[in-house]
Amino acid sequence: MSLDLERELRDRGAVLSGHFRLSSGRHSDRFIQKFRILEDPKLVEPVARAIARAFADARPTVVLSAAVGGIVLGYEVARALNVKGIFAEKEAGVPVLRRGFHLDADDRVLVVEDVITTGGSVREVIGIARAAGATVIGVGAIVRRGEADFGVPTVALLEMPIVSYDEGECPQCERGAPIDDPGSRRR
Repeated sequence: MSLDLERELRDRGAVLSGHFRLSSGRHSDRFIQKFRILEDPKLVEPVARAIARAFADARPTVVLSAAVGGIVLGYEVARALNVKGIFAEKEAGVPVLRRGFHLDADDRVLVVEDVITTGGSVREVIGIARAAGATVIGVGAIVRRGEADFGVPTVALLEMPIVSYDEGECPQCERGAPIDDPGSRRR
């Protein structure tokens, strides 16, 4: 499958216009509904293989993603690399490894994320891996909306810069525009 990811996003109605509160808490006039990709196994597979290819030479031993959006993608990237795939989830508001998942100092972790805006979720997941003594070898994502430096090689299949604002600086809030809150991560 030849992958034109931006076209796939647009054709599937995944790039939304309006007034949105992002998972980071910031506001934007555009939102990427990643589940329009993640709901289709025939599209997830080539996306996951592309991320896996970008990191194959780094020899990851485990793929770590964040629940909920990262579970499907992380699993498929792990499958493409033929390594273990695990995910972090919130417990009392703090991301942790549950369900018997664990990492140790021998693990070489590839962190996988669906859409990166501020990088908050990725930093949390990297923190879990490093706290366990594991080596983070990189970050792979479908889309990067904004700049975020994680101190490791980062590959996004699609760079799609989208302007976002702190709530107090949002021009749509100033106009009184109603806000949608479609994100999965809450503070």
